Amino acid sequence: MRQDSTRNTAYTVDCEDYVHVVKFNPFDSGDACSLIAYGGNNYVVVGTCRFQEEDAEVEGMQYKTLRTFHHEIRVDAIAWSPETRLDALPPQIRFCTAASDRKLRLFTSDLQDKNEFKTFDGHSDYINDLVFAPKEGQEVASVSDDHTCRVWDLEGNEKAHFVLRSPGMSVCWHPEEAFKLMVAEKNGTIRFYDLITQQAILSLECQQTPLMSADWCLKNTLKIGAVAGSDWLIWDITRSSYPQDKRPVHVDRARLFRWSRVNENLFATTGYPGKTTTQLLVHHLGHPQPILTGTAAVGSGLTWHRTLPLCAVGGDHKIFFWVTEM
Repeated sequence: MRQDSTRNTAYTVDCEDYVHVVKFNPFDSGDACSLIAYGGNNYVVVGTCRFQEEDAEVEGMQYKTLRTFHHEIRVDAIAWSPETRLDALPPQIRFCTAASDRKLRLFTSDLQDKNEFKTFDGHSDYINDLVFAPKEGQEVASVSDDHTCRVWDLEGNEKAHFVLRSPGMSVCWHPEEAFKLMVAEKNGTIRFYDLITQQAILSLECQQTPLMSADWCLKNTLKIGAVAGSDWLIWDITRSSYPQDKRPVHVDRARLFRWSRVNENLFATTGYPGKTTTQLLVHHLGHPQPILTGTAAVGSGLTWHRTLPLCAVGGDHKIFFWVTEM
């Protein structure tokens, strides 16, 4: 867990395989350590992290693998359940994955003898994103290249089905807006759906394509961010359906957008994996230029820590961590 100054990463963790996706648990699991999951070609690893930024007794970073879950196929997306608890007896780990065989897999483990997984079938094309209901964790929403957003219960039954006009790229469920779902489409439209009436209630427009990723700000429910083409875009949904702010950032097209979970003005974007490196940029809305630029060897995935201004990207046999200022 060394400090790695050559690429200005704060920390790295070595992994046995290429890391396709990495995800901090966004929910409080009742433990001082943060849970992190990462997916490789046929497994998911769940581990804990503790950083010197939050604990003076830690030198740099402490990482510990809790369990490796066999996954028959490459992992493309991971979502954590709010029901994951490390302070329960026995502990419960629950997460859901999306894979290239168009299936969702729900894993539940007590980190001892109980290791179950269920498969959800229904999507007819590649699944781009998924998320748990943030309060109770009893439903999972997913979006796919098959032009649908689907909501499932934990048995894999479809509870809702929204027909989209283009591939669904991102889906977000905000803890303060538990009856709304945000769905971002590749054609540049972001829609909000009322889960009770199952109707679209609001839409935002990028006016450029392809939209690759969008996120709903945890600290301010009125703020939406996305990347489309080579730009990032920010909306205040009370003001207009068009972005209030946008800026070109990645020459080779932008790939992912993620808000920080601790500051409503802080967000990160990644560029497309290039031949050798992927660019990570951390932005602050009060600054005209990115406040941090990092590179990862063929990076993929992007995730923010729950309580620190710290983000992580997966890569070739490594996870890279960057710490930024608030």
